[in-house]
Formats: sequence, structure tokens, C-alpha cells
Amino acid sequence: MHGGGLELALVFLLAAVIAVPVFRRAGLGAVLGYLAAGVALGPYGVAVIRDAEPVLAAAEIGVVMLLFVIGLELSPARLSVMRKPVFGAGGLQVLSSGLVLAALAAFGGGLGWKAATIIGFGLALSSTAVCLQLLAERRALGAPHGRLAFAILLFQDLAAIPLLAAIPLLGQAAAVEAGGLSATAVINALGAIALVVLGGRFLLRRVFRFVARTGMPEVFTGASLLTVLGAAWVMQGAGLSAGLGAFLAGVLLADSEFRHELESQIEPFKGLLLGLFFMAVGMSIDLQRVVEEPALVASLVAALIVIKFALLFVIGLRPGGLRPREAMRLGAVLALGGEFAFVVFAEALRAGLIDQAMRDRLVAVVGISMALTPLLLVGVARLLARHPEPVPARDFDTVHDTHPQVLVAGFGRFGQIVARMLVAQKIPFIAIEHNAEQVDFVRRFGNIVYYGDPARPDLLRAAGAQHVRAFVVAIDDPAANLRTVRMLRRLYPEAKVFARARDRRHAWALMDMGAQAVREMFHSSLMMGERLLVALGVPEDVARDHAARFREHDERILNEQYLVHDDEAALLQSAQDARRELEQLFEADRGGAGRDE
Repeated sequence: MHGGGLELALVFLLAAVIAVPVFRRAGLGAVLGYLAAGVALGPYGVAVIRDAEPVLAAAEIGVVMLLFVIGLELSPARLSVMRKPVFGAGGLQVLSSGLVLAALAAFGGGLGWKAATIIGFGLALSSTAVCLQLLAERRALGAPHGRLAFAILLFQDLAAIPLLAAIPLLGQAAAVEAGGLSATAVINALGAIALVVLGGRFLLRRVFRFVARTGMPEVFTGASLLTVLGAAWVMQGAGLSAGLGAFLAGVLLADSEFRHELESQIEPFKGLLLGLFFMAVGMSIDLQRVVEEPALVASLVAALIVIKFALLFVIGLRPGGLRPREAMRLGAVLALGGEFAFVVFAEALRAGLIDQAMRDRLVAVVGISMALTPLLLVGVARLLARHPEPVPARDFDTVHDTHPQVLVAGFGRFGQIVARMLVAQKIPFIAIEHNAEQVDFVRRFGNIVYYGDPARPDLLRAAGAQHVRAFVVAIDDPAANLRTVRMLRRLYPEAKVFARARDRRHAWALMDMGAQAVREMFHSSLMMGERLLVALGVPEDVARDHAARFREHDERILNEQYLVHDDEAALLQSAQDARRELEQLFEADRGGAGRDE
């Protein structure tokens, strides 16, 4: 393409806007979308861009900014809290995977130890962007394997820094016949690191305090970019990785009061330029070479995934402390290559440690492993579903009739608050919870809770439900909630049943069965609204009165809409009428306030 910068920018943005949403919708991640767009635009695709090197060089600023943001996230305090999983499991994963893959590259590929080491440890890294996205999509970030995966990814981000810093030094070592490093190179490297660390420690915060006092956001943005690019330039001038300087600057500012502001200023530039970097990497992939060597590329991908999966499985068991099924999920999500590998192999090519053909093969291997990871996760999930874990049978607790006045079904956050109020009034109650882990957890704090299904008639009779004056159904799951209320109304039609409702429709279903529905978020939201009015200058008594009137209005509308909730048209009309009525309800107050002024 021979157009100017405007045409290039339009082409890049158009390709990203089309490719990235398509790949994300397919569950393959944004990184692969950028790579595919780059392959299509590059000299081995439709040749819109015939020379990818200038684009790649410019886009590496995105990687520099990514490393700066990672540094901002890694404050010493945070690392101290997570030190065991991060440095234990994470360090063991990087070391073991790196050594095994390096040995495979050296003995199987016939490479020298320098190239094999860089390749092995480059492939040992996993994609933070892809892994976290896949975990988030499956709501597994809080699961045991999700937490351990995050810790390992955190260490990999740390490990990428010395790896990138070592590449130029290894490249210089390869150029020296004796195989050693020159004293000048070492002194320059140490001096650059000292300059960034000392300058960042004693100057950066003072500079940002001075800039912040100007009150000009654009100046703060400029200072942020200057910090990142300046630290990168110092390191690059000493023969080290530019990203190392940005990372050190980020770490030095991680505990400062400007951390969040810096991150918000850098994030937009980082996202765009990092996407451009992945597109430039895609442009530089020689598709013809991959097509000519399908067996070699396929075997390399298989070796990468199998080796990392096996090692991660073992690490997940020990020292990770996961169960075998969780360890399998850990291996599946982290067995891929990572975006840092693109940076590592680009640096290795520039340093003369690997040739262009090897880099193209490695980039293709990492990209294909990323594409296969969602499929691997699906396969592991189906395998585990086919062979469910044998759960040791746990009998329902034996509940003796203690003549309680209240029976609380469900002892999560909602049920515990109700129970604490009963304890404060010395009203005897009995609590039944169907989640065994929750029962074991709350019993550690001295709560008398029984394990069982509160919808079982025999358990209810054993608990003395026939003597209960009121039932509280605080179960979170709407289906289980309704099932329990239905059973209570059938067995004890005269009893009072107070039930937790997730929303209006759930409340109407409970009202159909004669239960008194309490919407779980309504009263807390109303309290926040009242406090918000006070914070905005409304007198406390007026805010309290408005909240009370709003509650009365909403509860009346809830009962009125209950009569027509099966008629969609009538329900919509009722909602519109209620909105107008609510506006009119406070219109007089606003008018009166205006006249007083």
C-alpha cells in the first residue's frame, strides 16, 4: 500500500473492528483476531502492507506500555501477600517448562544452548490476555484452579522481564568469539538499571506532584508517556530491553498516589498499540512456510501443549494443592503459548539468536496453540462431565425437635442477618442449609446450622416445623426457593412464610403461593438512595420522608401489578402509569421548594 499515514490508520482500524469482534464472539479471543487481521493484511496475505518491519518497530511501544501497566499492578505489598502461589507454583512452572522445552529444542532441533534457552522459556509463558478472558467467561476466576492460574500468570509476567533483558546480552555473547560478555556491556547495563531505579525512586513522585498541581490533564498524560518512553529509551540505549525500563518505572510507582491515574492515562494508548503490535506480528508470519511444513508445525504445537499440560497438572497437585480435576482444568487453560513469546522471538531474531524461518515457525506454533485452547477447555470439561467425581455420601444431619419459633431455610448472607436479629431478641430458631461447605463454614463461628434439604417433608417434621410460628425462606436459587415455599404451604397452610425474592417476577410467584415476598436488594438500595440525597444537600428528615414515600408507592405498585402480571400489555401500561405517578408524587415538593426560594 502506497498511501500515507491516514490510509494506513484507516486500514488497521477497519481490520481490527471487523476481526476482533468476530473472533471474540467465536470464543477465540481478541489476540487471535488481531493476528488474523495482520495475516490478511500482510505481505503473505492480500499484501495491503508489503513491509511489516516498520509497523512492527513502531507497534513495540504497545508492549512497552503493557509492561509499564504490569509494573503498576505489582506493588511489593501485593507480591508479599501472594508470594507462595506466585513464587512457588509460578516459579516451578516457568523453570520446569522452560528447561524441558529448551532441552527439546537443543537435542531435538539441534540448536545452540543460547537459542534453545530463549525458545524454551519463551514457550513456557502463557497468554495472560487469553487465559484471563477464558476464565472470566467460565466464571472460574474465583475457582481454585482460576486463582492458581492467576498466580502463575503473574509470575510469568515477572519472568518475561529478565528474559527480555537477557536476549540482547546473549546476542552480544554470541558475537564474541570467546563466548563471554564485554565488561563495557555489563557496566552499561548495570548503570542503566541503577539510573532508572534511583531516578524513579527520588524524582518521579516529585515530578508527578508538580504536574498534578497544574490541574491540566493533558500535561499529566504527557508526563505519563514521557516516563514510560524515557525509561524504555534509557534501557534500550544500554543494550537492554526497552520493556525492562518501563516495567521498573511501573514498579517504582505502584505504591504511589498516582498509580490509578497513571494506569487510566496509559491504558488507551496501550490497548491500541498492543493491538497494532499483534497485527504486525501477524503480518510477519510467512504462511507459505507454514503450509510447506504442516507436519513439523503440528508436531511442535502438540509437543508444546502436551508438555505444558503434563507439567501444570503435576504442579497443580503439588505444590498447588488442587484436586486432580482442578489440576486438569489448570493444565488446559495454561497449556497455550503467550503473547510475550511474540516479543521474545522478535527480540531473539533482532539479536541474531534465531533466524527468520525459526521465528516464523515459533510464532505460528504460539498462534495455533492459542486457537486450540478454547477447544481444549471444552474437551476437558466434557471428559470431566462424562466421569463425574465420586462425592462421598453425606447423610442429612439428624435434627431433633427443639420447638423453635422460627425455621430459617438457607443460611447464606441473607439468612444470617435474619438469624442475628433473632439471636439478639433471644427468639429460638433452627436453620437448615443445603450446601455442605456453607454448613461447615458457618459452624466454625459457633452457629447451630443443620445440613439438609429444607424442602424434604421428613426433615421439616424432624425439625419441629409443626410448632414453628414463622418460616423464613432465604435460599438464593429462585427454583429451590420456590420449591421450598411450595412444600411449606402444602404441609403448613396456616403458617406465615417470609421468602426472599430476587426480583418482581419472583416476588409475584411467591405471592401466588401465599408467601410474603421480601425483595433482596430493594431495602438496601432504598437506604443508599436516601444517603445519596443527604450527600447531595437534601435535609435528612426530607430524605427520610422521601424514601418512606417511595417505599410505600413501590410496594403498592407491586401489589397492583401482581393482579395483572400475566398480561404483558397491562403490565407495561401499569409501569408507565406508575412512573408518571411517581414523578407527580414529588412534584409538589419541588414546586414548594422553588416558591420558598
